[in-house]
Amino acid sequence: MAGSLPHPVLLSTFMHMDEVVINGHLVEFKHVFYSWLCMAMLFAVALLVRKRLTVVPGNLQNFFEAVIDTIENFVCTTMGEVGHGYVPLLAGMFIYILSMNLMGLIPGFDAPTANLNTTVCMALFVLVLYNAIGFIRWKAHYVRHFTGPSKWIIPLIFPLEIVSHLARPLSLSLRLFGNIRGEEIVMILFFIMAPILGTLPIYALFLLGKTMQAFVFFMLTMLYIKSAIEVPEH
Repeated sequence: MAGSLPHPVLLSTFMHMDEVVINGHLVEFKHVFYSWLCMAMLFAVALLVRKRLTVVPGNLQNFFEAVIDTIENFVCTTMGEVGHGYVPLLAGMFIYILSMNLMGLIPGFDAPTANLNTTVCMALFVLVLYNAIGFIRWKAHYVRHFTGPSKWIIPLIFPLEIVSHLARPLSLSLRLFGNIRGEEIVMILFFIMAPILGTLPIYALFLLGKTMQAFVFFMLTMLYIKSAIEVPEH
């Protein structure tokens, strides 16, 4: 109808590919755009590797087989044989976080994990995930993870456990966001002060740092899942 207003939740326009207008309010969109771009690239690489799977693997297949095999050995060493079932999830999480971290090293790109919205969403997903795994495995007995070994200390242990579990996503999200955001700021400053000599050496250092942050997120997620599938205390 002529003169009618658009629906308030419709995205009315893109501005510089990193902001959108929703109901008249300017909302940052950059971290969402680069998150989806990262997923698209990973899907494309996965389809390419799948298409070229051979008995005698090429360089790309060798690389990913080495990565997955290393992650699988680490997970199964830590969690035991039950860890085999969680390798696809944990490996996918590690590769996705690492890829998002490394996007910040590409000129003209931004790391989605340098935005708190991205890291909070991932941390909340981990919180829901490992508790859901615990409830699926142990049903109502999973509550014993929060009550301790004796009923006499339940009033003390239960609130502490709740606070501890709620602090986990806070720790996961702030650690990843703070480190990646800090590296992005330092890189910009180095690029301004010394565009070439100051930036190239810092790339190697930040490459290690971004890899370590992805590994820490992956490792803590694995440990949270491991604690959820352990036998509840009686």
